[in-house]
Amino acid sequence: MGTLYLVATPLGNLEDLSPRALRLLREVKLIAAEDTRHTGALLQHFKIETPLTSYFEHNKTKKLDQILNALIGGDVALVSDAGTPAINDPGYELVRAALAANFDVRPVPGPSAPISALSVSGLPTDSFLYLGYLPHKSGERKKSITQVAHLTYTLIFLESPHRLLDALEDLLAILGDRPICVAREMTKLYEEYWRGSINAALTYFKSKEPRGEFTLVIAGKPETEKERWPEAELLKAIKKELKNARPAKEISAELAEASGWNKKDVYSLINQLK
Repeated sequence: MGTLYLVATPLGNLEDLSPRALRLLREVKLIAAEDTRHTGALLQHFKIETPLTSYFEHNKTKKLDQILNALIGGDVALVSDAGTPAINDPGYELVRAALAANFDVRPVPGPSAPISALSVSGLPTDSFLYLGYLPHKSGERKKSITQVAHLTYTLIFLESPHRLLDALEDLLAILGDRPICVAREMTKLYEEYWRGSINAALTYFKSKEPRGEFTLVIAGKPETEKERWPEAELLKAIKKELKNARPAKEISAELAEASGWNKKDVYSLINQLK
């Protein structure tokens, strides 16, 4: 029984195709591609003659059995037009079917538009939420944005050029003027990274016709600072702790965390009450 390999392919620059990806694309029995013309050009460039079949949104049901049958006889590679397969394309359904049929499924890591844009955005990368393409219609798009507006994670969306301005307007209306990185045509000839606020991005892209594929990386909702206690409430808490004969340093650290006051200011009040 063969293995299904999910092979990441270049976003634009062909030098990003890894040596392992090249070897496997030559060795597998079949390559299942989102667009055979696009992948055919890639294979021709690298002089790869492996048989090619299409697997995309509108034929995925018909092609599942064919690809699973091919796996019985050997390894199969799944590729998308660009980036990592199964991210924002029907590849995940093939993965599920292959796993259900007890085939081995393995990744061949490489380019990924969301991760590439996030890594150079200058925004927090420790926690993020990738949401693919925003809905086409404004009402559905606003609803989708509203559902994540309260999250503190960095948000990542994909967008097409003819909907970019509408998307930025809806993002501004719902999220407010947050920091954003707009990545355009990554690793291609007209590669561009625009960083600033959503409102400034809207102004910038209104001044020039948006072209190419866009990835939007947007700051999450700022974490709200703790509401600072009134001084009278803090003094009451200090007096209570001083009755227990606790060290001033310990009291100031604990009450600063709970009250929203600066630790030095709490320490100063403690000394005044001693």
